[in-house]
Formats: sequence, structure tokens, C-alpha cells
Amino acid sequence: MAGLSAWFWNERFWLPHNVTWADLENPAPGVEYPKVGHLFTALPLALGIFVVRILFERFIASPCARSLHIHQGAGRRAQPNAVLEKVFTSITKVCMTYFTEFFHSPWMWDTRHCWYGYPYQAMTPGLYHYYVTELAFYWSLMFSQFTDIKRKDFLIMFIHHLATVSLISFSYVNNMARVGSLVLCVHDASDFLLEAAKMTNYAKCQRLCDFLFIVFSVAFFITRLVIYPIWILNSTMFESWAIVGPYPSWWLFNVLLLVLQVLHIIWSYLIARIAIKAILRGKVGNDVRSDIESSSEDESASPTQGFKTSPHPCKGENGTNGHCASAKARAQNHNSW
Repeated sequence: MAGLSAWFWNERFWLPHNVTWADLENPAPGVEYPKVGHLFTALPLALGIFVVRILFERFIASPCARSLHIHQGAGRRAQPNAVLEKVFTSITKVCMTYFTEFFHSPWMWDTRHCWYGYPYQAMTPGLYHYYVTELAFYWSLMFSQFTDIKRKDFLIMFIHHLATVSLISFSYVNNMARVGSLVLCVHDASDFLLEAAKMTNYAKCQRLCDFLFIVFSVAFFITRLVIYPIWILNSTMFESWAIVGPYPSWWLFNVLLLVLQVLHIIWSYLIARIAIKAILRGKVGNDVRSDIESSSEDESASPTQGFKTSPHPCKGENGTNGHCASAKARAQNHNSW
């Protein structure tokens, strides 16, 4: 086991040239560097989030839904929809305290500060708690998959959450937490808008639902196709090269971030295609991959069937809610890392 551990934690892979793990073990008084053991804190927090979610759904969300006359019909299936099911695969909850720290952090406004002095960068309490909270949230999503309704994309979502946990952990271990926090922040920026659109849809506030979804779409395009490549990738690929220089884990980190950008382009294309079709035809194409639980009697849809249209961006056939309702049982499955 010692040999395997030494191979896995090889300094030549994880750290820049001429830097060793021993150099990071004894920081100056009052300075803390990231350590692998810090990540274990996320596990009990993830369990707590999972329990709070169950209690919230049972004792708060359900009574509120009944008071708004939102009922869960027996045997009903959410309308399948391309946008809400293709765009998001995870959801994040961002605390305003951490945003405040971001706004006061120099790397928020000048990304070169992500690399000045790297890897000898102190882990601030706010950045630590932000990272651990995000990691715990994605662990809780993995837990909840085994208690929620099992859907067709169970394996895909499980792999996604596992990959997200791995990326967050990877960037923390080799102290790329500064730029990692920017990546998380960019992806968190539009999540709450989609959740708000869903809630207004369930409450039958259709115009507000339409408006919020439009705002969400614009925010998604700006953050994923403009800010992410210009602000984040430019820093991780070019600024870091000039200031720190490449090393093995640097290459892996950038390859993963580029793969993420490819996914952004695909998801944005799907949103744009559905939006254009809705504008030109007054119809929205629905995805054949739906929220239907795998035990549903209707498993006849196949990829060869293409897209099924519905008469309104936020309404399904026969006037029922579809655009925002398609992700009805997926409140915890959206995209970040």
C-alpha cells in the first residue's frame, strides 16, 4: 500500500517543478494550505444536507404546495422537454457570505492572482467553507439518487456527480482552489434562475415562468460561452503558463476544463435550437429522454423518434405545463462542474 500511495501522490505529477509536498507541510504561522484530510469534512456535511432535504420536502415543501393547490397526481408523468433536461445536470446552493469574499478577493478582478505565488497560497476560511460546501452538496446528490425515483439517466447522472466530486477534490488537493472557486461561481450564477422558473411554473404563474426562463437562458449563454472561455480558460491555459509553467496535473486540469467547454457548447446549442423553433413555429421540441421513472409502462420512445412538439414554450399539449415542468422530479440534478 505504501508503494501505491507513493505512486499516486507523486510530486512530479501533482506539483510544479522544484516543489515538494514537504515544502507545503510547514507553512508560516497563521497560514493554512489545502490538505487531503480537509475533504473528509464534506462527508458528514453531505449527510446533513441529505437529511435536511428530506425533512424540508416532507414538512415544509409539501404543506406549501398544498396551500398553493399544487398537487402531485398519482401516476402522472412530467412533460418531456429538451431544454430543462439537457441543460442542467446539477444544482448548487451558493451562500452570499462566500460571494462577499469573492468580491474582496484580488483574483476575482485580476485572474493572474490565481497564479502569483502558486502553490504557496493560503487557504482562507471563506474559500475553504465554499469548497467543502460545494463538495458536500454533490456528495448529497449522489446519495439522493438512490432514494429518488429512478430515472432512465440514473447512470449518466451518477457518473456526472462522481466526475464533479473528482474535479473539485482534484483542484483542492493541488491548491488550484482560487481558479476552481471562479469556475464554481460561473456555473452557480444561473442555477437559481432555473429553480425559480420551475417554482413559478408549479404555482401556475405562467408569464413569470416564461420571463424567468428567458433570463436564465441569457445568463447561461453569457456565463458559459463568454465569461468561462474568456475569463477562466484564458487564465488556466495562458496566464498560468506564463507565471507558473506547465506540469503534468496542469495538463490534466486544462483538458478537463476544455471538455467542460465542449459540453457548454452542446447544451447552448440545444437551448438555442429549441428557442428558435419556439419563436418561428410557436412550438417547443421535447427530448425523448424524459423524467419518466424506469418502471413506467411507457418506454416506447426511442432516439429515432426525434423531437415531439408542444404548442407553447411553457405549456405542454392540451394546455398543460410542459416547458418548465419537464424537470419536475429533477430538482437536484443540474449542471455545474
